[in-house]
Amino acid sequence: MKILVANIGSTSLKWRLYDFDGKQERMLHKGGYERVADYPKAIENCLAELQGAGMIRSESDLAAVGFKTVVAKGVAGCVRLSEPVLQAMEAFNPIAPAHNPPYITGIRLFAKRMPATPLIGLFETAFYQWAPEASTRYAVPESWREAGVRRWGFHGASHKFVAERSAELLGRHDIAHRARQLYVDAGASPVSGPPLRVISCHLGGSSSITGIRNGIAVGNSLGLSPQSGLPHNNRVGDLDSFALPLVMRTLGLSLDEVERQLCKESGLKGLSGVSNDIRDIQTAAAQGNSRAQLALDVFIHSTRHWIGAYLAQLNGVDALVFTAGIGENRPELRALICDQLDQLGIALDPAANESVKGTEGSIGSTGSRTKVFVIPANEELVVAREVRRLLEGQ
Repeated sequence: MKILVANIGSTSLKWRLYDFDGKQERMLHKGGYERVADYPKAIENCLAELQGAGMIRSESDLAAVGFKTVVAKGVAGCVRLSEPVLQAMEAFNPIAPAHNPPYITGIRLFAKRMPATPLIGLFETAFYQWAPEASTRYAVPESWREAGVRRWGFHGASHKFVAERSAELLGRHDIAHRARQLYVDAGASPVSGPPLRVISCHLGGSSSITGIRNGIAVGNSLGLSPQSGLPHNNRVGDLDSFALPLVMRTLGLSLDEVERQLCKESGLKGLSGVSNDIRDIQTAAAQGNSRAQLALDVFIHSTRHWIGAYLAQLNGVDALVFTAGIGENRPELRALICDQLDQLGIALDPAANESVKGTEGSIGSTGSRTKVFVIPANEELVVAREVRRLLEGQ
């Protein structure tokens, strides 16, 4: 069974092709295009590249195309991307303006090009379906909650992979199995032994932190929208809601302009005044740019804040995991995030930390009560597995 997983951006198309044969799973091919101006041509070129590499004879060899969809009104989990589901995504365009519109457009183009191929989405909100209700609620009128104002949580596929892999690394195969089967039995499978508590730090262009108990999320730093939580590359992160009426009245900004600035001109870009790329910001900070240094300080402070929040919610932590672009490749930031957390049982081995870049590894010191891992993100594999499960279930 061959499943193509497509990752759609506003001007990019990236993919991975997986093959499932019994219990074996293999990634056969990966590729992508940046600065896409003609999406139908990009899709055509993707299929041609797969054919040219001998991966498929035609699109009929694909059992499905899977998508890491973000959020939809009244829809979660792994589902067929029918027109009503796409309309449910459109209903939530205002809370995911950078994510939903390009995905919806891309999915419709795939459907037009490959009408006989099932298109299936795993929503990023799915991992948080069993989080405690108190972790999902805002203190707003009930009518607001009914309209969809709640903490949804995102990066679900990334954090779910961390839940599975960290349990394997710690020898808790019962919990790894539970995390793998989560969308089938809703976490009902029993586990033995003490609880396994993991804090997963997905740090990249978009960042979030999740607390995980026995393979199930207890909450996520992202809330109603992917614009919340930690500061992102150019999206604001957490912000007091009364900031909006203040700047609209004081600066004379329209709601559309406020939304644009929150999504395009804020986050690390807005703080640093330099770039939305952490590498450029670090270079500028090293050269004495105080705003760039402040951006790094705010990012580290916010990361430590959310780690502390889940330390309290979980009553400790057995494994702290770094994943995604920054988490996997910036040992100097990992060191600053973990600095002086030894009284909480978290300590790094400086040499091990420095040596792990873009690969899986253990970076905690021998005296650290908490295991500290780097686990490369593998969201596409999680999507492919759930797409396979849906197809086989049907």
